[in-house]
Amino acid sequence: MDVVHRVYLGLGSNLGDREENIRKAIEFINERVGEVVRQSSLVETEPWGFESENKFLNGVLLCETSLTPRQVLKATQKIERFLGRTKCNHKTQGYSDRPIDIDILLYDDITVDEPDLKIPHPLMQERDFVMIPLKEIY
Repeated sequence: MDVVHRVYLGLGSNLGDREENIRKAIEFINERVGEVVRQSSLVETEPWGFESENKFLNGVLLCETSLTPRQVLKATQKIERFLGRTKCNHKTQGYSDRPIDIDILLYDDITVDEPDLKIPHPLMQERDFVMIPLKEIY
């Protein structure tokens, strides 16, 4: 039997039908990452790190998975692309509007510090739109 890991994912959307984008992302996460066992309520927030007229809907979910952190990252990036997200480099291009954003917040109690994968998410403590939903289900 596979070892089950607990991964907390942050979701956000500020383009298109935000609720539908998040609903579809959760459906795909359930199919491709692992069973979604808890999910927070959604909160509407101002964009963080850039200017936009489009507010975000944000939420957090807990997923039980047998995937490694790297496999979770690849699966969530694939879901983002499938739902219309285009890849941009935040360091060089900054943040921008997006139909869906999926961030790995926590994975069990491990720490990962690689160029493209950092767990716990390094900015989550600064973001109420992450911490408030996370506290709701943690």
